[in-house]
Amino acid sequence: MGEWIVDRRKLLTATAATLAATAIPSAPAVGQPATTAAERKTYVLVHGTWLGGWSWQRVRRIMQAAGHEVHSPSLTGCGDRKHLMSREVGLQTHINDIVNLIEYEELDNVILVGHSFAGITITGIADQLRGRIRRLVYFDALIPEGQRMSGVNKGPNGELPEKWLKRQEKFIDGYQMDFFAEYPMKMLIPDGDTANADWARRRLTPHPARGWSDDLVVHNGGYTGLPKSYVLCTGQEFAQSSEFMYGPAKRQPGWEFIEFPYPRAPMMTHPEPTAELLLKMS
Repeated sequence: MGEWIVDRRKLLTATAATLAATAIPSAPAVGQPATTAAERKTYVLVHGTWLGGWSWQRVRRIMQAAGHEVHSPSLTGCGDRKHLMSREVGLQTHINDIVNLIEYEELDNVILVGHSFAGITITGIADQLRGRIRRLVYFDALIPEGQRMSGVNKGPNGELPEKWLKRQEKFIDGYQMDFFAEYPMKMLIPDGDTANADWARRRLTPHPARGWSDDLVVHNGGYTGLPKSYVLCTGQEFAQSSEFMYGPAKRQPGWEFIEFPYPRAPMMTHPEPTAELLLKMS
Protein backbone atom coordinates (compact mmCIF):
# COMPACT_ATOMS: atom_id res chain seq x y z
CA MET A 1 0.00 0.00 0.00
CA GLY A 2 2.85 2.41 0.89
CA GLU A 3 4.58 1.73 -2.43
CA TRP A 4 1.34 2.53 -4.30
CA ILE A 5 1.10 5.92 -2.51
CA VAL A 6 4.68 6.80 -3.44
CA ASP A 7 4.19 5.75 -7.07
CA ARG A 8 0.91 7.67 -7.28
CA ARG A 9 2.61 10.81 -5.99
CA LYS A 10 5.34 10.42 -8.61
CA LEU A 11 2.70 10.00 -11.30
CA LEU A 12 0.80 13.12 -10.22
CA THR A 13 4.01 15.16 -10.03
CA ALA A 14 5.10 14.03 -13.49
CA THR A 15 1.66 14.72 -14.96
CA ALA A 16 1.58 18.24 -13.49
CA ALA A 17 5.03 18.96 -14.89
CA THR A 18 3.99 17.73 -18.33
CA LEU A 19 0.84 19.87 -18.32
CA ALA A 20 2.79 22.93 -17.24
CA ALA A 21 5.35 22.39 -19.99
CA THR A 22 2.75 21.93 -22.72
CA ALA A 23 0.23 24.56 -21.61
CA ILE A 24 -0.48 27.18 -24.24
CA PRO A 25 0.05 30.67 -22.76
CA SER A 26 -2.58 33.35 -23.25
CA ALA A 27 -1.73 35.33 -26.36
CA PRO A 28 -1.37 39.06 -25.83
CA ALA A 29 -3.97 41.18 -27.59
CA VAL A 30 -3.64 43.20 -30.80
CA GLY A 31 0.02 42.45 -31.30
CA GLN A 32 1.10 43.56 -27.84
CA PRO A 33 4.10 41.82 -26.21
CA ALA A 34 3.62 39.98 -22.93
CA THR A 35 3.00 42.49 -20.15
CA THR A 36 5.30 42.57 -17.14
CA ALA A 37 4.20 43.74 -13.71
CA ALA A 38 5.99 47.05 -14.28
CA GLU A 39 4.12 47.60 -17.57
CA ARG A 40 0.71 46.62 -16.25
CA LYS A 41 -1.82 49.44 -16.43
CA THR A 42 -5.13 50.03 -14.69
CA TYR A 43 -8.15 51.18 -16.69
CA VAL A 44 -11.67 52.17 -15.70
CA LEU A 45 -14.02 52.42 -18.69
CA VAL A 46 -17.22 54.42 -18.19
CA HIS A 47 -20.13 54.03 -20.59
CA GLY A 48 -22.37 56.75 -22.01
CA THR A 49 -26.12 57.28 -22.11
CA TRP A 50 -28.37 54.24 -22.70
CA LEU A 51 -25.43 51.86 -22.54
CA GLY A 52 -23.91 49.77 -19.75
CA GLY A 53 -20.66 48.10 -18.83
CA TRP A 54 -21.53 45.51 -21.50
CA SER A 55 -20.68 48.06 -24.23
CA TRP A 56 -16.99 47.82 -23.24
CA GLN A 57 -17.07 44.02 -22.92
CA ARG A 58 -15.10 43.17 -26.06
CA VAL A 59 -12.45 45.84 -25.49
CA ARG A 60 -12.14 44.89 -21.82
CA ARG A 61 -11.46 41.25 -22.65
CA ILE A 62 -8.78 42.12 -25.21
CA MET A 63 -7.01 44.42 -22.76
CA GLN A 64 -7.25 41.93 -19.92
CA ALA A 65 -5.77 39.24 -22.15
CA ALA A 66 -2.83 41.60 -22.70
CA GLY A 67 -2.25 41.58 -18.94
CA HIS A 68 -3.88 44.81 -17.77
CA GLU A 69 -6.44 45.46 -15.02
CA VAL A 70 -9.64 46.70 -16.63
CA HIS A 71 -12.97 47.60 -15.02
CA SER A 72 -16.11 48.50 -16.97
CA PRO A 73 -19.01 48.71 -14.49
CA SER A 74 -22.59 49.61 -15.30
CA LEU A 75 -23.77 52.82 -13.68
CA THR A 76 -26.78 52.74 -11.36
CA GLY A 77 -30.01 52.20 -13.29
CA CYS A 78 -28.20 51.16 -16.49
CA GLY A 79 -27.40 47.86 -18.18
CA ASP A 80 -27.28 44.97 -15.74
CA ARG A 81 -28.13 47.44 -12.94
CA LYS A 82 -31.36 48.61 -14.60
CA HIS A 83 -33.32 47.23 -11.65
CA LEU A 84 -31.91 50.11 -9.56
CA MET A 85 -33.50 52.80 -11.75
CA SER A 86 -35.41 55.46 -9.78
CA ARG A 87 -36.22 59.17 -9.86
CA GLU A 88 -33.43 59.78 -7.34
CA VAL A 89 -30.63 58.46 -9.57
CA GLY A 90 -28.64 61.39 -10.90
CA LEU A 91 -25.22 62.60 -11.99
CA GLN A 92 -23.73 62.43 -8.49
CA THR A 93 -24.98 58.84 -8.15
CA HIS A 94 -22.97 57.90 -11.21
CA ILE A 95 -19.92 59.79 -10.03
CA ASN A 96 -20.18 57.97 -6.70
CA ASP A 97 -20.47 54.61 -8.50
CA ILE A 98 -17.01 55.01 -9.99
CA VAL A 99 -15.42 56.84 -7.05
CA ASN A 100 -16.44 53.95 -4.79
CA LEU A 101 -15.18 51.36 -7.28
CA ILE A 102 -11.76 53.05 -7.39
CA GLU A 103 -11.61 53.43 -3.62
CA TYR A 104 -12.84 49.95 -2.67
CA GLU A 105 -10.70 48.21 -5.29
CA GLU A 106 -7.83 50.45 -4.06
CA LEU A 107 -6.94 51.46 -7.61
CA ASP A 108 -4.19 53.96 -8.30
CA ASN A 109 -2.60 55.41 -11.40
CA VAL A 110 -5.94 54.95 -13.20
CA ILE A 111 -6.46 55.65 -16.88
CA LEU A 112 -10.08 56.82 -16.69
CA VAL A 113 -12.03 56.63 -19.94
CA GLY A 114 -15.45 58.20 -20.50
CA HIS A 115 -17.56 57.68 -23.61
CA SER A 116 -20.06 60.25 -24.90
CA PHE A 117 -21.98 61.90 -22.02
CA ALA A 118 -19.65 60.21 -19.51
CA GLY A 119 -17.21 63.02 -20.22
CA ILE A 120 -19.10 64.96 -17.55
CA THR A 121 -19.08 61.93 -15.24
CA ILE A 122 -15.33 61.34 -15.42
CA THR A 123 -14.70 65.04 -14.81
CA GLY A 124 -16.60 64.76 -11.53
CA ILE A 125 -14.69 61.59 -10.62
CA ALA A 126 -11.34 63.20 -11.35
CA ASP A 127 -12.29 66.22 -9.26
CA GLN A 128 -12.71 63.96 -6.23
CA LEU A 129 -9.80 61.58 -6.85
CA ARG A 130 -7.14 63.72 -8.53
CA GLY A 131 -4.28 61.86 -6.86
CA ARG A 132 -5.39 58.51 -8.29
CA ILE A 133 -5.80 59.52 -11.92
CA ARG A 134 -2.98 58.82 -14.38
CA ARG A 135 -4.81 60.08 -17.47
CA LEU A 136 -8.31 61.13 -18.50
CA VAL A 137 -9.54 59.95 -21.89
CA TYR A 138 -12.62 61.70 -23.31
CA PHE A 139 -13.76 59.14 -25.87
CA ASP A 140 -15.92 61.07 -28.35
CA ALA A 141 -17.24 62.62 -25.18
CA LEU A 142 -18.73 65.85 -23.90
CA ILE A 143 -16.13 68.02 -22.17
CA PRO A 144 -17.63 70.25 -19.47
CA GLU A 145 -16.23 73.74 -19.26
CA GLY A 146 -16.26 76.14 -16.35
CA GLN A 147 -17.20 75.56 -12.74
CA ARG A 148 -20.75 74.37 -13.34
CA MET A 149 -22.29 72.42 -16.18
CA SER A 150 -24.93 69.84 -17.04
CA GLY A 151 -26.05 68.08 -20.19
CA VAL A 152 -28.84 70.64 -20.52
CA ASN A 153 -28.32 74.27 -21.53
CA LYS A 154 -30.20 75.93 -18.69
CA GLY A 155 -31.35 79.51 -18.39
CA PRO A 156 -29.56 82.17 -16.33
CA ASN A 157 -31.47 81.19 -13.20
CA GLY A 158 -31.08 77.46 -13.70
CA GLU A 159 -34.42 76.97 -15.42
CA LEU A 160 -34.82 74.03 -17.79
CA PRO A 161 -35.17 75.08 -21.44
CA GLU A 162 -38.31 74.48 -23.46
CA LYS A 163 -36.43 72.02 -25.68
CA TRP A 164 -35.66 69.79 -22.68
CA LEU A 165 -39.22 70.01 -21.35
CA LYS A 166 -40.52 68.97 -24.78
CA ARG A 167 -38.07 66.10 -24.84
CA GLN A 168 -39.19 65.07 -21.36
CA GLU A 169 -42.65 64.29 -22.73
CA LYS A 170 -41.15 61.17 -24.34
CA PHE A 171 -39.46 59.95 -21.15
CA ILE A 172 -40.76 56.75 -19.61
CA ASP A 173 -42.65 57.71 -16.42
CA GLY A 174 -41.32 61.23 -16.91
CA TYR A 175 -37.73 60.47 -15.84
CA GLN A 176 -36.28 57.64 -17.97
CA MET A 177 -34.68 58.72 -21.24
CA ASP A 178 -35.65 56.26 -23.99
CA PHE A 179 -33.12 55.88 -26.82
CA PHE A 180 -35.67 54.48 -29.25
CA ALA A 181 -38.02 57.43 -28.75
CA GLU A 182 -35.31 59.85 -29.86
CA TYR A 183 -32.79 58.27 -32.23
CA PRO A 184 -32.39 55.66 -34.97
CA MET A 185 -29.96 52.83 -34.32
CA LYS A 186 -27.43 54.42 -36.69
CA MET A 187 -26.76 56.99 -33.98
CA LEU A 188 -24.70 54.18 -32.39
CA ILE A 189 -24.24 51.48 -35.04
CA PRO A 190 -23.81 52.27 -38.76
CA ASP A 191 -26.40 51.14 -41.27
CA GLY A 192 -25.65 47.68 -42.59
CA ASP A 193 -23.94 46.40 -39.43
CA THR A 194 -26.89 44.16 -38.60
CA ALA A 195 -25.13 41.86 -36.14
CA ASN A 196 -23.89 44.67 -33.91
CA ALA A 197 -27.17 46.54 -34.21
CA ASP A 198 -29.08 43.47 -33.00
CA TRP A 199 -26.54 42.93 -30.22
CA ALA A 200 -26.91 46.52 -29.00
CA ARG A 201 -30.69 46.61 -29.40
CA ARG A 202 -31.06 43.70 -26.98
CA ARG A 203 -29.04 45.55 -24.32
CA LEU A 204 -29.89 49.25 -24.55
CA THR A 205 -31.71 50.47 -21.45
CA PRO A 206 -33.38 53.75 -20.46
CA HIS A 207 -31.13 56.32 -18.81
CA PRO A 208 -31.97 58.35 -15.68
CA ALA A 209 -32.76 61.87 -16.88
CA ARG A 210 -31.17 63.50 -13.84
CA GLY A 211 -27.87 62.19 -15.07
CA TRP A 212 -28.23 64.87 -17.75
CA SER A 213 -30.11 67.63 -15.98
CA ASP A 214 -28.15 67.70 -12.70
CA ASP A 215 -25.36 70.27 -12.51
CA LEU A 216 -21.75 69.21 -12.21
CA VAL A 217 -20.02 71.31 -9.58
CA VAL A 218 -16.24 70.94 -9.27
CA HIS A 219 -14.24 72.01 -6.23
CA ASN A 220 -10.71 70.88 -7.16
CA GLY A 221 -10.34 71.97 -10.74
CA GLY A 222 -11.97 68.99 -12.47
CA TYR A 223 -9.68 67.93 -15.31
CA THR A 224 -7.47 71.03 -15.05
CA GLY A 225 -3.81 70.11 -14.62
CA LEU A 226 -4.32 66.40 -15.25
CA PRO A 227 -2.96 64.54 -18.31
CA LYS A 228 -5.85 64.24 -20.73
CA SER A 229 -6.67 63.06 -24.24
CA TYR A 230 -9.61 63.59 -26.55
CA VAL A 231 -10.57 60.92 -29.10
CA LEU A 232 -12.81 62.17 -31.90
CA CYS A 233 -14.51 59.38 -33.86
CA THR A 234 -14.33 60.83 -37.35
CA GLY A 235 -15.91 57.76 -38.96
CA GLN A 236 -19.35 58.64 -37.58
CA GLU A 237 -21.68 59.47 -40.48
CA PHE A 238 -24.94 60.20 -38.64
CA ALA A 239 -24.85 63.29 -36.38
CA GLN A 240 -21.10 63.45 -35.87
CA SER A 241 -20.03 64.94 -32.55
CA SER A 242 -19.92 68.73 -32.69
CA GLU A 243 -17.45 71.39 -31.62
CA PHE A 244 -19.71 71.90 -28.61
CA MET A 245 -18.50 68.54 -27.30
CA TYR A 246 -14.79 68.60 -28.15
CA GLY A 247 -14.21 72.37 -28.34
CA PRO A 248 -12.30 72.74 -25.04
CA ALA A 249 -9.76 70.14 -26.23
CA LYS A 250 -9.04 72.36 -29.22
CA ARG A 251 -9.00 75.69 -27.36
CA GLN A 252 -7.31 74.81 -24.10
CA PRO A 253 -3.62 73.93 -23.69
CA GLY A 254 -2.52 70.55 -22.40
CA TRP A 255 -4.79 68.30 -24.46
CA GLU A 256 -3.75 65.42 -26.69
CA PHE A 257 -6.21 65.38 -29.61
CA ILE A 258 -6.65 62.12 -31.56
CA GLU A 259 -8.75 61.63 -34.68
CA PHE A 260 -9.99 58.04 -34.74
CA PRO A 261 -11.43 56.86 -38.10
CA TYR A 262 -14.31 54.82 -36.69
CA PRO A 263 -18.01 55.34 -35.81
CA ARG A 264 -19.29 56.77 -32.52
CA ALA A 265 -19.21 53.53 -30.52
CA PRO A 266 -16.07 51.73 -31.74
CA MET A 267 -15.84 49.75 -28.51
CA MET A 268 -18.79 47.81 -29.95
CA THR A 269 -18.09 47.94 -33.68
CA HIS A 270 -14.27 47.97 -33.77
CA PRO A 271 -12.98 46.58 -30.45
CA GLU A 272 -9.49 45.61 -31.66
CA PRO A 273 -8.34 49.08 -32.83
CA THR A 274 -10.09 50.62 -29.83
CA ALA A 275 -8.19 48.37 -27.43
CA GLU A 276 -4.96 49.05 -29.30
CA LEU A 277 -5.47 52.81 -28.98
CA LEU A 278 -6.19 52.63 -25.25
CA LEU A 279 -3.21 50.36 -24.64
CA LYS A 280 -0.98 53.10 -26.05
CA MET A 281 -2.20 55.61 -23.45
CA SER A 282 0.37 56.45 -20.84
